[in-house]
Amino acid sequence: MARIAVIGERHRIQALAIAGADPHAAETADERLAAWNQLAANVAVLILTPESAAALGSRVDERRDLLVTVLP
Repeated sequence: MARIAVIGERHRIQALAIAGADPHAAETADERLAAWNQLAANVAVLILTPESAAALGSRVDERRDLLVTVLP
């Protein structure tokens, strides 16, 4: 079954985790990259905080099977 994951600051992703998304709390660029590298193969939707999107940059293009969105 496809999953939804979220990478970002703990205080910004808590509500999405409660709603069922797989949370990957990350406060630093290194933690964000580590969370990206640990994403399960069955993740179909990835929600990023703006800070996470900036840290990951074009890496998100590596997985063409992934729908990526950035929180406002």
